[in-house]
Amino acid sequence: MPVIGSLDSQSPGTYADTTLHGYRRGLKELGYVEGENVTVDYRWAENQIDRLPELAADLVRRRVAVIVAPSPLAALAAKAATATIPIVFGIGGDPIEIGLVASLNRPGGNLTGINFLSRELAAKRLALLHEMVPSASRIAVLIDPTFTLTAALLQDVVAAAPTMGLQVEVHNVSTSSEINAAFAAFVRERPDALFVGTGPFLANRRVQLVHLATRHAIPAIYAGRQYSEVGGLITYGPNIVDAYRQMGVYTGRILKGAKPMDLPVVQSTTFELVINAETARLLGLTVPPSLLARADEVIE
Repeated sequence: MPVIGSLDSQSPGTYADTTLHGYRRGLKELGYVEGENVTVDYRWAENQIDRLPELAADLVRRRVAVIVAPSPLAALAAKAATATIPIVFGIGGDPIEIGLVASLNRPGGNLTGINFLSRELAAKRLALLHEMVPSASRIAVLIDPTFTLTAALLQDVVAAAPTMGLQVEVHNVSTSSEINAAFAAFVRERPDALFVGTGPFLANRRVQLVHLATRHAIPAIYAGRQYSEVGGLITYGPNIVDAYRQMGVYTGRILKGAKPMDLPVVQSTTFELVINAETARLLGLTVPPSLLARADEVIE
């Protein structure tokens, strides 16, 4: 029975269970069912990024058939650990820019995977926030400076803001206490709205972020539906479950003999706009009909 190594920078939990459901569905499309004819050996870094290299090395020692790495840092750690075991990555930015592949059509080497396009959607998210709160002019931007794709995302946001008549104020957070401190600053400075960046740390602190934004009555936009599901006002991003499904499909193709160098990097094509109408009411906001008409889901 082949063994798949899963290298994840996050913690197991509800969100991981949801995304893994998509991954297992992709595997099943290629005839593989976990526990029946394939085994998945999970390694969770529990948000401790410095653990990734040793976890990757452990999977290499185990001689797994494929390593699945659903984040840039996990993919880089896996790449550093082996040049022979196939690696299927899932990232939210340009894999060429990050240094994972030589090209999208012919990746070369032992890596291929999915680009979620999270970074490329930053300007679109800022525009949606402005549409939700048209009176807003001062936008607080909350980012994790340790995340690989943050610099590129911030560059896009800063470039897009003036075209919308917006001013952005950047706040760096990489710990729970720094998030609390940032919101304490928001209480004093009262920004009109909040733009939350991407990355595993922010995703894992989504309950804290959403709670504080609602508690202090700050309209906020986030990168994925997992935020709206815990009360976030508005989210726009790739359909992560479908992206994980595609990772499962690629894993299955490799188990059947395909080589990563021959599998083009897939770009996400399915995106979701989710609005939490209950949170909008709590904040005293009226959701514009134009947004309601375009929303993939409205949470009541």
